[in-house]
Amino acid sequence: MDTKPLLSAIESELQRQISRLDASRTEPFHEMLTYHMGWTGEGAGPEATGKRIRPLLVLLCTSSCGADWESVLPAAAAVELVHNFSLVHDDIQDNSDKRRGRPTTWVKWGMPMAINVGDALFVMSNQAIIELKEKHPPETVVKAAEILHNTCLDLTRGQFMDMSFEERKDLAVEDYWPMVSGKTAALLSACCHIGALLGGGDEAKQDAYRAFGHYLGLTFQVQDDILGIWGDEALTGKSAASDLVEGKNSLPVLAGLGANGKFAARWKQGPIRADEVQELARVLAGEGGYETATAAAKQMTDLALMSLREADPQGEAGDALFALTDKLLKRSQ
Repeated sequence: MDTKPLLSAIESELQRQISRLDASRTEPFHEMLTYHMGWTGEGAGPEATGKRIRPLLVLLCTSSCGADWESVLPAAAAVELVHNFSLVHDDIQDNSDKRRGRPTTWVKWGMPMAINVGDALFVMSNQAIIELKEKHPPETVVKAAEILHNTCLDLTRGQFMDMSFEERKDLAVEDYWPMVSGKTAALLSACCHIGALLGGGDEAKQDAYRAFGHYLGLTFQVQDDILGIWGDEALTGKSAASDLVEGKNSLPVLAGLGANGKFAARWKQGPIRADEVQELARVLAGEGGYETATAAAKQMTDLALMSLREADPQGEAGDALFALTDKLLKRSQ
């Protein structure tokens, strides 16, 4: 199945949703949203929009259950709007000045305006999911909205843990999974669950799709942690030094702290300097950080594929879902 028509339809639907603010008095506000979404401003285009994996998963899951993907475009837009609302606020909370190679929204317009941009994206996600009522039964729409809203609360839980962990020196590997389950995994799980629900899948099928999204998200996050320390900068487009310099409590780091060796001793002394990164990454790999993370990534990959096979996606959309999953699970950037 060629996913280009789906991606084109997703972009059109997102632009339609965001056009709610395209009015004379709010034109500059609308421009802030279109900039963040990657459509306008310097560097606009595919690199700035991101890959739209989340809405694509919604459409493929629906279609692979035998239903019409066009009827669920508002839901696809809703999950992408939630994702982007969280990115705008994350950039403020993490003091990040770049997003996909461009200045972040708060850098261009200030934090108060950027907070409002995030709020608008969140509200629009709620408006979008309600639009499903045009083509779906009320009880199905309410269930889809419930999944989305529960996920938004999970995102805030995950972000709370992520931020509160920054100052702690007593964390262990077991603290990692609840945090990342409430971040990357929560929304990918919701995408697949909502897609299966709107596709008419029964409870067992919905559970299988939901589990697939959950483990796919966990794999994605662990891969990100590995690339954040040992990734090829030329491929990832970001410095592999950043995760250690920023003091991220990633899975390899927590495994290294558990080993209580040279890496842990240096980590507990305070912030890591850029000129120490290469040697410290080597030490961390030697003390099991790399091995623990790659083993976890493999385990989560196996669970994701097992859940997807259990969901038994059908037709060209099912083939496309397996192909997309294979691409995501083997990424090097």
